Amino acid sequence: MPSPQPPRAVFAMDPVHLPLLFPPPLTARLTQAAGLDPALVVRDFTDPASADALAHAEVLITGWGCPRLDADVLAAAPRLHTVLHAAGSVRSLVGDALWERGITVSSAVTANALPVAEYTLAMILLAGKDTFTHRERFRATHTHPTHTETAHTGNVGRRIGVIGASRVGRRLLELLRPFDFSVLLHDPYVSAAEAAALGAELLSLEDLLRHSDIVSLHAPDIPETYRMLDAGRLALIRDGGTLINTSRGALIDPDALTDELVSGRLHAILDVTEPEPLPAGSPLYRLPNVFLTPHIAGSLGNELERLGRIVAEELERLMAGTPLTHEVRHSDLTRVA
Repeated sequence: MPSPQPPRAVFAMDPVHLPLLFPPPLTARLTQAAGLDPALVVRDFTDPASADALAHAEVLITGWGCPRLDADVLAAAPRLHTVLHAAGSVRSLVGDALWERGITVSSAVTANALPVAEYTLAMILLAGKDTFTHRERFRATHTHPTHTETAHTGNVGRRIGVIGASRVGRRLLELLRPFDFSVLLHDPYVSAAEAAALGAELLSLEDLLRHSDIVSLHAPDIPETYRMLDAGRLALIRDGGTLINTSRGALIDPDALTDELVSGRLHAILDVTEPEPLPAGSPLYRLPNVFLTPHIAGSLGNELERLGRIVAEELERLMAGTPLTHEVRHSDLTRVA
């Protein structure tokens, strides 16, 4: 009996990302599994040159730069049954029309969580050593710090507050285990027993902020978390505490955060901001107690291949008729990124 015809898979993303997401061995796997044309990359669904590919596509392999899959796009893709997203959140990519048609969606968000957690761990360790303050002082004085200046430096017994047991949050909790930290967690969907199993003590958001030396945000950007750290909650963080944000800038009131940082009361390590990037005149670029990075915590460079590998594995599962490992369900989007 002949094997079934493989589904027609089509890339839909900014082609600049393809070489790192899908180096030749992964491209070969995709081509073998689904008859994919590696030279065909759709970026504009309204382009007449893409119409035939879209009309025959059964699987879309999407990534950064893919336009939203709205009702018009789906109408032009009558055979489409699966979307494999070679990036993180699918929230901005898919809408009600896709879910209503019963199209299966998978995301490589799990792989994208790994470098974010690694970045966060690195920043927690650096913050605990007061690295950025000592760097600024060294630049100015060219002298080593005194014992008095390092009296409160170190990572022994630091209280680390993790907001959100997301994929990133859970991976960070794993990475924190070998260190001599006291780990606190806030997540409304996690029980005290589950938090303990993750190696953390479950607290309310307010208590976590009060009792943490370093607070790291890993909650999703959903209506319930918008401005969750407002002026009142930021004021709960102890004097000299550090706030790390690798989630989304919308989770923090930007004016309240700027006020706290300009005052010098808090330190911040910000990979994401609102707006993004900050305007050129923002004082956060110049403050010695602020360490800004340009949204680099997620997958970059050679880390992108991990995302492509997840997509190749999912496509092979699809062809074998086995369940997808990284499927995203509509109901998930009410509480995940």
